[in-house]
Amino acid sequence: MDIGVRILLAFLVPQVAHVGGQEDGGHEGCVPGFQVKHYQVVYSGPFQKGQALLQVEFDDCAGNEDVKFEVSDPSFHVDGDLNLAPQRDVQYTSPVMFIHGLSAHADDMAQVEVSGLPIQSPHNLRDILGLGQTLPYRSKRSLLVPPMIITENQRAPFPRIIGKVISTEKSGNHIFRLTGPGADQDPKGLFTIDIDTGDVSVSRSLDREAIESYQLEVSTTDIAGNVVEGPAQLVITVIDQNDNRPIFKETRYTGEVLEGSPTGTTVMTMMAFDADDPATDNAALRYNIVRQSPNNPVLNMFSIDAERGDIVTAIPPALLDRETLPTTTYELEIVAKDMAGSEVGLTGTATATITITDKNDHAPEFTHPLFEAYVNEGSTGVVVNLTVDDRDDPDTGAGRAIYSIIDGDPTQSFEIQTNPDNNEGMLSVVKPLDYEAMSLHTLFIKVENEDPLVPDVGYGPSSTATVHVKILDINEGPVFFPDPLKVTRMENIPLGSFVASLNATDPDIKQTQSIRYAVLQDPAGWLSVNPVRGTVNTSASLDRESPYVHDNKYTAVFIATDNGNPLATGTGTLVIYLEDYNDNAPYVVPSVAQVCEDAHDMNVAIVGGRDKDLPPNSAPFKIELGKQPGLDKTWQVTRVNSTHSQIMLLHSLKKANYQLPLLITDSGVPPLSNSTEVKVQVCICKKNKKMDCSSAHSHRANPVLLSGLVLCSL
Repeated sequence: MDIGVRILLAFLVPQVAHVGGQEDGGHEGCVPGFQVKHYQVVYSGPFQKGQALLQVEFDDCAGNEDVKFEVSDPSFHVDGDLNLAPQRDVQYTSPVMFIHGLSAHADDMAQVEVSGLPIQSPHNLRDILGLGQTLPYRSKRSLLVPPMIITENQRAPFPRIIGKVISTEKSGNHIFRLTGPGADQDPKGLFTIDIDTGDVSVSRSLDREAIESYQLEVSTTDIAGNVVEGPAQLVITVIDQNDNRPIFKETRYTGEVLEGSPTGTTVMTMMAFDADDPATDNAALRYNIVRQSPNNPVLNMFSIDAERGDIVTAIPPALLDRETLPTTTYELEIVAKDMAGSEVGLTGTATATITITDKNDHAPEFTHPLFEAYVNEGSTGVVVNLTVDDRDDPDTGAGRAIYSIIDGDPTQSFEIQTNPDNNEGMLSVVKPLDYEAMSLHTLFIKVENEDPLVPDVGYGPSSTATVHVKILDINEGPVFFPDPLKVTRMENIPLGSFVASLNATDPDIKQTQSIRYAVLQDPAGWLSVNPVRGTVNTSASLDRESPYVHDNKYTAVFIATDNGNPLATGTGTLVIYLEDYNDNAPYVVPSVAQVCEDAHDMNVAIVGGRDKDLPPNSAPFKIELGKQPGLDKTWQVTRVNSTHSQIMLLHSLKKANYQLPLLITDSGVPPLSNSTEVKVQVCICKKNKKMDCSSAHSHRANPVLLSGLVLCSL
């Protein structure tokens, strides 16, 4: 042991002893705490678990009830007989250990020096006290500042001395000064130093989990405040107590494992946190399963790695069968204990819920090999529900069924879907079926799962079924052919003329039925039908120009009724394309025209012809003056194109309105003509091209009147 370490021990031992002497005695002559504060142990090889190294002398002057001891090396503990012994096999330890004794009446510390340790060990008192290879606390002016230790959570009274700073050159007028966090900086006033003696005291209980060490500076000054020695660093280390329980982040955890998983499959990991010093057993956690619910088929279905917290399966894969287990959910109570799981360790608890998940190890099977269904011909919809058994979870792809028609539906008249509520297959008719064509359909159905089966399981014969769909005959209505029936007829044909012959047949070929016809819709009332033969004749004149005719087509609807039980009906449409007959005379538009009184460019008016008939029974039109003599002396009509002509004033007329007779003729065979009058307004035309027309009554354009008007105007 070098000189520096011996000096430290010389100061450290009395400081620890002084700390133990702060408690008041329980009775006169008894000093609570360690009666011997310095022990020595000779190292002669690895320490064996449970081997007593020495027996400490501790008396709290009150019977030593509920005394707790804490050793700086967590590998050791003080047992109930006050023996210092290893808790496990220990290869090596520190050269100095501290024992903290605590009860309701005493709080003291003792030191154990271990001699004879191997020289190559890097652990020495400097390492324990954080000194390194040199003595950084020794200033150049002989200020000796040893590191100090204090156990957290100490009880009153306070303040209590935890160490001493020595100045070998201190004169009477020098004073000690302590600075840094914990002294004159936050947390202020935690540590103080006696300005005369150099004793360092703590003013209240400390919490290592808040601050585990303090870095302060010590110096001496003269009366004027001038620094004489230092500053030198003072390190105060807070020794951990096991005052924090392990805490799980959550109180309840969930995990799942696939059924049939191999033994040792990791399910989940439980992690707890301990705020104590992780370098000591105070935070060394061990995990344990203390309860399993339910506890069958075996009590220990799962195990947990004591150090890592990994929960793994502990039963053979054959027993981890979701379909045979009493439940698919197991609840485990997990306890985390510090002090490496020793009896004195503190505990924290959480619950792990483990779900056994399903894999597709059972193929779905139909409950019956044959299903029967009945459906009326001509109808659609669901006809039968197919049921299956599947031992897998119905809420997963391993249990949900998928149905398919593998044979018997060449026309794709059926489809099958899965009912999500009960996993049944709903077979439906999507195309109406005909009893006369086929009265029985035989379908072959297959069922599979959404998820593929595991490799050693396959679909067997029970995964297929046969469905007989029997079609029920119903009385079907007669069917018209063709529908619609299209014919072409000339308008205005004589009453009673033949128009068409309706053809309706009864689909019920296996029955003998008669059919009767009737008119259902005849908008213009032009038609009649023979109820037995179905011949359609005219009952009124067919008029292509009627408002009931659209695009030269007239549409009527007929009904055919059989004599089945019950009666059945069918409807058919007759479309008559009407050819045009020249039965409408043309007419002139507009009925009013305007010309200027003087013969110039504005004395021309344009009129046109209109005809309800179609070509060639309409345009081109011939428009000419009426047959009254003398009109051609004043008016002239000239053709412009096939539909329009122009009216020209040959002489100036007095401003007035004139009724000009015109004759218009179409191009039909034979042609039709129409005599009409056009109101011609003779207007005064101004240079700005505005026309001043008379609003008086019209004059008929007779020769005598027109001659007089011409003379007057001349």
